[in-house]
Amino acid sequence: MTETADSFTRFDPHRVPSPCFVLDLAKLEGNLRILQALSEESGAKVLLALKAFSCFAVADLIGSYLHGTAASGLWEARLGAKRFSGEVHTFAPGLKADELAEVAELSDHLIFNSVGQFERFGAPSGCLAGLRINPRHSEVETALYDPCGPWSRLGATAEALGERVPQGISGLHVHALCDQGYEPFDRLLAATEARFAGPLEQVSWLNLGGGQLLTAPDYPVDRLAERLKTLKERTGLELYLEPGTAVALNAGVLVSEVLDTGAAEGHFAVMDASATCHMPDVIEAPYTPDVMGAETVETELSDDPCVIRLGGPTCLAGDVIGTYRFDQPLAVGQRLMIADQAYYTMVKATTFNGTPLPAIALWDSRTDRLEMVRQFGYADFEGRLS
Repeated sequence: MTETADSFTRFDPHRVPSPCFVLDLAKLEGNLRILQALSEESGAKVLLALKAFSCFAVADLIGSYLHGTAASGLWEARLGAKRFSGEVHTFAPGLKADELAEVAELSDHLIFNSVGQFERFGAPSGCLAGLRINPRHSEVETALYDPCGPWSRLGATAEALGERVPQGISGLHVHALCDQGYEPFDRLLAATEARFAGPLEQVSWLNLGGGQLLTAPDYPVDRLAERLKTLKERTGLELYLEPGTAVALNAGVLVSEVLDTGAAEGHFAVMDASATCHMPDVIEAPYTPDVMGAETVETELSDDPCVIRLGGPTCLAGDVIGTYRFDQPLAVGQRLMIADQAYYTMVKATTFNGTPLPAIALWDSRTDRLEMVRQFGYADFEGRLS
């Protein structure tokens, strides 16, 4: 049983409309406490990466534990400044000249993607300028998520930067992990220190990005804290971390209802939640999410009516959530809870095929209090199109 499933065993999925993202405030706060303790022990500041999780209904809770937000462009910078609290750090591979002034005004740190980009725009007024660096050290196996792979457009290499940091750049930023543990981070940091030794001596802060499963049960937070503390004491650098997944890890489920069942060469169920619309990482990564009350199975075909492939309501043939073994065949109208669907889900959800967006609800497993935050309708679909 996953941690998410353990948290939601007492939740009745019929209490919310379907489909619906449900966040457990207790689990979310537990993650935030771990991140706050890491910050206190290491001296590094921790920011929420809005690209992964930006539900501002919990902004006050997040703001009471973290130091601010990390944005990926103008709109996320606006969101961080308007809805959240603390610092706003903004990085975008491509910056537009007509947006730069507003981005700089909203941001405490504005991080440029290349030396050429910084030289074209110059040092921003009112905020600190940083430069993203690319240590060309790959720890991510899936090319889709590897910022250090061949032909990467993300960050300046050591060769491109040289030994001198441009005047006006006060910090460096490196992000090259994806949902990984401590050892990959330790190797990445060692490679960064080796390849950018000279530039690191010329700046006052270092943003180490995200991509670590800091709040996973087996993550050695104490080792990371000691590594960061030692780095900070040795270099005098102000350190930042930008977790996204770790903030909302195991803190939410996607409630979905069975719309139809049947059998072709194998048994299937059509759900009102879609992999391609609501959980795109299922297809892009790819991976199979856990479903509460079911066992994930690896099978091509099965005559067993309890082995069921779940798919979304769209006409895309590959809109498949996964194949599972249930205790009994599924029935139309039955509700399922797809585990660990808080991060990179709400922020990526689309209305492809006219598929409705899931509602959003907050639930506190400590008190059983439930709050419906948002339900989306036809106007949200139509308003995007013209």
